[in-house]
Amino acid sequence: MLTTEEIDRELRARTDEVNAASATLLELDNHPGLQHVRRYPPAGETARRWAEVETSLDGLWQDVGRMTSILESAKALRARRSKLDDDERHELTRWLRDRPLEVSRERIPLAQRVITGPGETVDCVGLADMAAHLRDAYPAVVEFLDDVDGVNTLIVDRLAPLQQRLDEAGATFPKEVADLLAVSATDPLSLSPQDVEARIRVIAAEVERRSSELAELAALRSNWAQANGETAAQLDALRHGVDRLAEVRAKAERDVISGPLPVHADVEPALRAEFGAITSPDPAALRSLRGRITAALRVVAEDEELAQGLLDRRMELKGRLTAYQAKAARLDLGEDRDLLACSRIASGLLHRQPCDLRAVTRAVADYQELLVEKQGSLR
Repeated sequence: MLTTEEIDRELRARTDEVNAASATLLELDNHPGLQHVRRYPPAGETARRWAEVETSLDGLWQDVGRMTSILESAKALRARRSKLDDDERHELTRWLRDRPLEVSRERIPLAQRVITGPGETVDCVGLADMAAHLRDAYPAVVEFLDDVDGVNTLIVDRLAPLQQRLDEAGATFPKEVADLLAVSATDPLSLSPQDVEARIRVIAAEVERRSSELAELAALRSNWAQANGETAAQLDALRHGVDRLAEVRAKAERDVISGPLPVHADVEPALRAEFGAITSPDPAALRSLRGRITAALRVVAEDEELAQGLLDRRMELKGRLTAYQAKAARLDLGEDRDLLACSRIASGLLHRQPCDLRAVTRAVADYQELLVEKQGSLR
């Protein structure tokens, strides 16, 4: 049984404890993470964790309410008189140290009873039980709310500069932003920081594309005459490229044996006609046309590079053979019958039209190997 002094100290300590817990829970009520899950019904992983946290949070408020009820009863008893008798100290000790508050009552099924035992179970709690539960349950609640707020804060921080850039360009956010915000609203905990960063990279790339497109359209509109001149020059370059490709392809097909070279339709006339049809400033149409002209120029350049590469390979093999022949002459092997025979084969293949590059490659390699072998025998 507590003394009067111990009772007063216990009342003060428990009151301070309850006041602190109440203040913390009131502050927690304004936590951005809690406001978020109350505004947007959770789903998925967030809903799974929230189901446990919500029960714990309700339990924290219940504990504070029950502790307050016990303390009020104890304070009312203590306030009756300044000097307490044994019965009053015994009752106050029970309120402060025992389990005086009934929180549940459950009937025991007949099959589970002892015939001489009780017909129901009664669950009671005391101040110490609830204070311990407050300390144990609170960290998991705060961790969940901080996790929710952390994901949303990360998304806001990453989207803010992209939003500013789009606002400056006069564009709207791409669809990927709405998708990300939809997930972060209902199931933010399904998004790891890595997931958020990956989605933001996709969004940033789309923002860059839109901003560049809008800037290009603005530049075309403000410099319409110059843009028309540049487009006409592009079309002229495409025409020259198509003509040059035809010459290089014809030469490659005449001089070199290869697989069929790619043949793409000549789109220059259609593109030029489309350009002629743009009679008034239309930046979007001109930008689209310029993009297709650029793509056509790239195709022509790639086709020419392929055909020219075959011709360049023939010249490279010819140069290598000449270099090996010069080396043989320096080694006084220029009149070697084996090397001469090998050289005649390679030269003959090189001068055929069309030239079989595979056969020439093998012949030049044979000459090189034979020269190395002959050079070794001189030592």
